[in-house]
Amino acid sequence: MVLKYDYSNRIESNSGIFMSDTWLNKVNWSADGLVPVVTQDAISNKVLMVAWMNPEALRLTAQTGEAHYWSRSRKKLWHKGEESGHVQKVKEIRLDCDEDVLLLVVEQVGGVACHTGRHHCFFKKLEQDQWLVTEPVIKNPEEIYGQR
Repeated sequence: MVLKYDYSNRIESNSGIFMSDTWLNKVNWSADGLVPVVTQDAISNKVLMVAWMNPEALRLTAQTGEAHYWSRSRKKLWHKGEESGHVQKVKEIRLDCDEDVLLLVVEQVGGVACHTGRHHCFFKKLEQDQWLVTEPVIKNPEEIYGQR
């Protein structure tokens, strides 16, 4: 089942230009009102992470120019970098050919996208029958988030 949301109000984008948000209707939202988001570094072109958005997260991302996601585990909106300071400044938002996956091209502030303190979340590589860690920790997560 695909949900289509009908938003007829307007938002002010980060450029100060008002735009209709009926573009949200083009996204094929899943039955739970979410869409997967692939986030890519604008400089290295590496995939930094995969997350989820609901319509409000996508609207906020377009409005503010910084990435907002929907946390499925916490069941709430999440402004990337709200705790760590490692925000994602959005350069492009793209919709795939089936209109059910988003791509964010971002500038990753501070170089750390992963909660493990690494540049990206895909730091484990399959070598024969083992997952090997291939990326270094840039910043200790305890320094970023404190003791959890």
